[in-house]
Amino acid sequence: MKALEALFPVFFMMFLGYLARKKNWITREQDEGAKKIVFQILFPFLVYNVLVSSQLSQHLLVQILFLDAAWIIIYFIGKKTASFTSSQFSRISPFLLLTCEGGNVALPLYITMVGSAYAVNIVTFDVAGILINFGFVPAVIAKQISGRTDWKDVTKSIFTSSFVIAVLAGVLVNLSGLHSSLMDTSCGPVYTATAEMVIKPITGIILFTLGYELQIQRSFMKPLIRLAATRLICCGAIICLFFLLFPGLMADTIFRIGVIFYFLCPTGFPVPLQVTPLIKDSEEEAFMAAFLSLFMVIALVAYAVITVIYL
Repeated sequence: MKALEALFPVFFMMFLGYLARKKNWITREQDEGAKKIVFQILFPFLVYNVLVSSQLSQHLLVQILFLDAAWIIIYFIGKKTASFTSSQFSRISPFLLLTCEGGNVALPLYITMVGSAYAVNIVTFDVAGILINFGFVPAVIAKQISGRTDWKDVTKSIFTSSFVIAVLAGVLVNLSGLHSSLMDTSCGPVYTATAEMVIKPITGIILFTLGYELQIQRSFMKPLIRLAATRLICCGAIICLFFLLFPGLMADTIFRIGVIFYFLCPTGFPVPLQVTPLIKDSEEEAFMAAFLSLFMVIALVAYAVITVIYL
């Protein structure tokens, strides 16, 4: 019954989003507007609140360095296997192996499983992903297109990201003790009430938009399955390395759930935007959308299985 209590609201909100698209209750522009509010304002505040009020792990920096190294290695694996997955999409397929969508998929679903108090467990993974999405990927693409990398633009794109600003602010305010001092004043209850009001609608809106955008085209099934298998093997290797490198953390069930679920989620959503300069036709755009949708299904299946097993 507890698993049903966790699963039913998730699939119900996603079904509403799917129905809204089918019935044309809201336009794609309205859906994009809702996403911008959540992902550029509300969600960065959630990330800030999680980091500023949590006890930061001593493994934070090690995990970031480990994951960034892993994603870079996976990119080169993707380059080597591009002809196997699909020669037609070889320009973009290595990038689709990189990072996981934490902010829009993994984190809100993980929160429904274990509660927002444990969100910090996987926020660290997103910090590593941001460095790849807004640093490594643009640099590689710029190198492919023009033969050089504009590091000024790369650095600007990283540090103007609302998510990165939220992460940096949360860590600095936490470590400086400013948040603890604030919470001991009369402003503490005001901040807490505001945080609760801001955070409450995030998960519902995200699930609604995920349902709105969920779709898979059958025409790409063969290359999709091959690329998905490659990604699952690579992400499975990352999960195994977590058991090897961080055995103490992985002994904790809630942390272990976060690791397993996070690395079964779709490619980070910034990746398709970053690879736009490499896109030659509408088929490549459709293939990326289909790949993300396929991994949304994989993530939802993983969510259901983990919820049934652990809850």
